[in-house]
Amino acid sequence: MPRPSRRDHLIETAITLFCEHGYHATGIDRILAAAGVSKKTMYVYFRSKEELIYAALRQYDGVFRNNFMKAVEAASDTPKGKLLAIFDVAEVWFGDNQFFGCMFINAVGEYSEKDSPVREISKQFKKLLRYYVVSLAKEAGADDADELADELCLLLEGAIVTAQVSDDTKAASIARKMAVLAIEDAVG
Repeated sequence: MPRPSRRDHLIETAITLFCEHGYHATGIDRILAAAGVSKKTMYVYFRSKEELIYAALRQYDGVFRNNFMKAVEAASDTPKGKLLAIFDVAEVWFGDNQFFGCMFINAVGEYSEKDSPVREISKQFKKLLRYYVVSLAKEAGADDADELADELCLLLEGAIVTAQVSDDTKAASIARKMAVLAIEDAVG
């Protein structure tokens, strides 16, 4: 596998540090030291820390969402099973020693201005994940796929925050039990 470019390495390093320490608490000097690059190199690729944050969120979006969807697809052969697998995959994620919550929820917590590009990127991630859940709900034959997706996404978001704040890896299995009821109600 080819070695990542300096730009990609800088983004990957920033993602790791932002997840673990937060956005405001992670300064440029810390990122540069961990990545082993100079300020000059960083400014070749990004005009500011904010631009690096935007790139990190976009990169994480693609990687996380694709890996999450692949894991859900691999977990079951049936549409209903895939809907429930969302919570099984989340439980594995919550149990990872590198689980620091959702990078996007954390970002919005630190950049709460309504017109913030960070908020917009985060909303886009959540919207794309919801579209995936809607597609699974349609495949499962839900009477109202949008409503079921909203219910399941709310359960997932609640489980993510509970797992992060309470350090409770069982949050996903609790949400899964409620998801069973929502799916049975919507699909029968």
